[in-house]
Amino acid sequence: MNLCDVLVHINEALSAEQKNELEEDMRGLSGVVAPRFNPGQDHLMLVAFNSDRVNCAALLGKVHAHGYRAQLIGA
Repeated sequence: MNLCDVLVHINEALSAEQKNELEEDMRGLSGVVAPRFNPGQDHLMLVAFNSDRVNCAALLGKVHAHGYRAQLIGA
């Protein structure tokens, strides 16, 4: 297993419900270990993932599928 972290910057201001839905949907991707928003950093989602199972493009694609504009930081 090759664990990596990537930071996703989401342009939109998400409600608590939207953040929870996105985290749950991200967990559904094979290889995603721990997607989470940190309090006080509402536009940033840290995603821990196994790069042997999923790539950064798939992570960003999942965010875009929700209709949000986003960029990867540190990928």
